[in-house]
Amino acid sequence: MIEMKDVSFCYAQSDTESLCGVNLSIADGECILLCGKSGCGKTTMTRLINGMIPDFYDGELKGEVLVNGINPISSPLHEISDMVGTVFQNPRTQFYTMNTTSEIAFGCENRGMEPDAIRKRVTQAAEDLGIQGLLDRNIFQLSGGEKQKIAFASIYAVNPEVYVLDEPSSNLDCFAIRELRSILELLKAQGRTVILAEHRTWYLEELVDRAVYMEQGKIVREYSMQELKRFTMEERIETGIRPVSLSDYPLSEKKSVKSDKYLSVQDLRFAYKKETALQIPDAKFQAGNITAIIGKNGAGKSTFVSALSGIFKKQKGTVCMDGKRQNPKERVAVSYMVMQEVNHQLFTDSVEEEIVLGTQGLSADRLEHILEQMDIADLKERHPMTLSGGQKQRVAIAAAVFCGKKILIFDEPTSGLDFSHMMQTVILLQKLKSPDTYIFVITHDYEFILSACDEVVQIEMGCIKEKYSLNIKSLKKLRDFYQIN
Repeated sequence: MIEMKDVSFCYAQSDTESLCGVNLSIADGECILLCGKSGCGKTTMTRLINGMIPDFYDGELKGEVLVNGINPISSPLHEISDMVGTVFQNPRTQFYTMNTTSEIAFGCENRGMEPDAIRKRVTQAAEDLGIQGLLDRNIFQLSGGEKQKIAFASIYAVNPEVYVLDEPSSNLDCFAIRELRSILELLKAQGRTVILAEHRTWYLEELVDRAVYMEQGKIVREYSMQELKRFTMEERIETGIRPVSLSDYPLSEKKSVKSDKYLSVQDLRFAYKKETALQIPDAKFQAGNITAIIGKNGAGKSTFVSALSGIFKKQKGTVCMDGKRQNPKERVAVSYMVMQEVNHQLFTDSVEEEIVLGTQGLSADRLEHILEQMDIADLKERHPMTLSGGQKQRVAIAAAVFCGKKILIFDEPTSGLDFSHMMQTVILLQKLKSPDTYIFVITHDYEFILSACDEVVQIEMGCIKEKYSLNIKSLKKLRDFYQIN
């Protein structure tokens, strides 16, 4: 049993309460969805349950939190971690080793288990979660989705009673999300308590017992998944709750931009340690389009856009922009990338400083406009590392919008974003479209693709398998890829 009684919490760096008078009871074996717009208090709720507050996050706490009768606020963190396992939105933050097998074993070793018992736990976790192929790998050579699986396995091996998952699907492709669903079904069958702070809901329809909807740190009401399924588009924008079913999601009409400029590649190749990771014989992209780059985790999507933007010095092949051949250094100068792991590109002490970093000719009016568009104007003096995952993502997108580069690359820009802020991102990217701008988006987000993108490029094993304009006729190709009936 998890209980929160009249809980309020304010971070030390903030003047506003992240939680305000929260009362919630979660029974043993329940699967609970915490939902609402980014910054509504979901992550703070999870930090109270797993003891991260106050050990890692200072602030003023009022009320009482109990996990199986134990107060995680006043109890030693190791005592809470025996009961509560947490998988963070960014799995890198919870890694202690460089080897996948060692990482899965780490929690068991830390608890003083015998070597034979540890080996059995690691083997069992790998079998139950279907990740035998990821054992004995370098963690930092894995894709984002693969890292997420290892992070989950490291918790599963310890066998906690409660699982707290913060945006567990944010780095996963649609196939891995279905695998995640199978894992959650396994946990539920085992009688584990599961608490999900999640924006994506389509894989949770028959799994979640109730959805707890939050606004501005308060629990507003609870929904069944069937009630969420009946939400209109207007209700989704208002609440930030994503669609429960993808089959009915519409293809949007987009702003059309005419251009005679192209970004073309010929014989584009790149290898990691002599192993070919990218091989594109020929491809052409028109300025003014938003191009979705899709594919399974590890297919080579990030490698492809990195090569386009000139990040790799040792890549082979030719890249021409607007009819002129450009070397990697020239492409880097006109490119801007919003990374999947957004923490890697947050450097300054405030949101405002982060957005204008590296730019010249500061336009205060334009800055304020972008802050308002991304709904972060009231956060401009906050330190970026104190924000939620979704808020950090919006800061990085705002920086990309402000920089004014010709090649804009977004790696999972809607990761951790609720429906409302996803649609704000769609509007912003549509405004960025111009006859001189090339926009590429690596994404697993089906809703976002239909709402924002003009064409789709499917990458498989470092090659372009499909490239097509997105319209009613070609929609079946995308639906087939996502296995949507």
